[in-house]
Amino acid sequence: MKRRSFLRNTTAFTLPAFFGGFSVSAMPSNLMSGMINGDSDRVLVLIDLNGGNDGLNSFIPLDSYDNLFNARQNVIIPESNILDMTDTIGLHPAMSGIRNMYNNGNLTLVQGVGYPDQNRSHFRSADIWNTASDADEYKPTGWVGRYLDDAFPGYPGNFPNSDCPDPFAITLGKSISGTCQGLDSNFSMAIINTNNIGGLTTGVEVAQQDDCYGSEMDFLVETFKKSNEYGERVVAAMEAGSSNGGLYPDTTLAEQMKTVAQLISGGLGTKIYVLKLGGFDTHADQVVDGDPTIGAHTELLTKLSDAIYAFQEDLKLQGLDERVVGMTFSEFGRKIISNAGVGTDHGSAAPMMVFGSCINAGVIGDNPEIGQNVDEDEGVAMQYDFRWIYGSILMDWFEVSEEKVKMLLSDDFQYMPVLSECAASNNKEITIITEAKASPNPFFQNFNITFNILQKDFVKIDISDVLGKTVKVIMGQNLNAGPHEVPVDINGVASGIYFARIQVGNGVKTLRVVKR
Repeated sequence: MKRRSFLRNTTAFTLPAFFGGFSVSAMPSNLMSGMINGDSDRVLVLIDLNGGNDGLNSFIPLDSYDNLFNARQNVIIPESNILDMTDTIGLHPAMSGIRNMYNNGNLTLVQGVGYPDQNRSHFRSADIWNTASDADEYKPTGWVGRYLDDAFPGYPGNFPNSDCPDPFAITLGKSISGTCQGLDSNFSMAIINTNNIGGLTTGVEVAQQDDCYGSEMDFLVETFKKSNEYGERVVAAMEAGSSNGGLYPDTTLAEQMKTVAQLISGGLGTKIYVLKLGGFDTHADQVVDGDPTIGAHTELLTKLSDAIYAFQEDLKLQGLDERVVGMTFSEFGRKIISNAGVGTDHGSAAPMMVFGSCINAGVIGDNPEIGQNVDEDEGVAMQYDFRWIYGSILMDWFEVSEEKVKMLLSDDFQYMPVLSECAASNNKEITIITEAKASPNPFFQNFNITFNILQKDFVKIDISDVLGKTVKVIMGQNLNAGPHEVPVDINGVASGIYFARIQVGNGVKTLRVVKR
């Protein structure tokens, strides 16, 4: 087996796979001072809400509450229990920490995040989010892995070194993250318990025989040595760092976020931290029957909200908050209609949170439109491609050029101002689309889309079905500023509910239309 294949297809090089209590002598803590991986000390924290979070019960569209209530009476949060966030968005009562984040200017909510031609399989959709691929494309590398491959060529062969002594990414958990998969190796190091970081024993080093077996054994021993070096750096950072432990609740996610804060405080130069909170595949018993304010989803959102809020406050108290940005993601949202098992099934787009002190606080995008009559398969329509969020963070946080972002992620990338203030913001606003309307609606064979744009720009219009699959691309061309009317003919498709998505630059409007 080739070395590249051997390394790519195994988790043997993550520390937990070999930790068995071997002691590691920590490097002196003063060696950590001033050491970073590359020129930036900025950190990105990714939280995977594994299973597909129900965004409609997390960030509740108050302007469509009556229709939403009719679609999911057995799981929806009663109006009297909803926490205020904005005039049109309410929060699940378990998310008081997130409301504090929003009120403190530490939260950006991006509505309707997904990808074209949504796949509702856990495995495939998670792969798409990790690799930032198109729905019909399979990539062997993760989006963070490609960024790190480009920024730090030669990994893992030339690392660690004096300029980059620390792991580039750390996954808190049992396995490395596919998000960080590079061409030759995964950039993330998995840690289960920082209180028991042992060494990887290499045994007595002897000359290996001059054949394929000997070559691979040499390679394995060198990899163990590299892992030991990284392990020593982590131990040293934990010893040198601190956290305000009293802020954190007693949950696994909170403990992991406390660990991240302590490692940052201790001077570790790791750029990416990946955490996972599982359990969001709430097909059944999402809530307690008869009381939607309690149950599995409430417990998950409590863990998430409280951990993020404690982490942010800890960073503030330590003066580290302007170095860290966080982001949540989930493979998909849930259907609008609940099921008979007091749960919700796999859906399409969902809201996405970006948090920190260097974010463009507020809400980007419109609430999902919930009709009076909802199709049993209907999910939330996509507004923003998730790769736009990924790429915008790469641009503003890690100073990656837009041209490079398009190469790493997608030619269709559009920059979005999710970060600001202490970030190197590009100061580009969201394109305004006004007076967007579909008529007649309902329609029989065709309808017209009217809208107004303030400046000349590239306009793309497509039609998707309730599953998030593209039915027809209507246009993709430059249009002048002013009002426009575009005829849409989707004769030949079945009667039902469809979504017309108007994209002008980085601005999006999604219209729900019904074919008789």
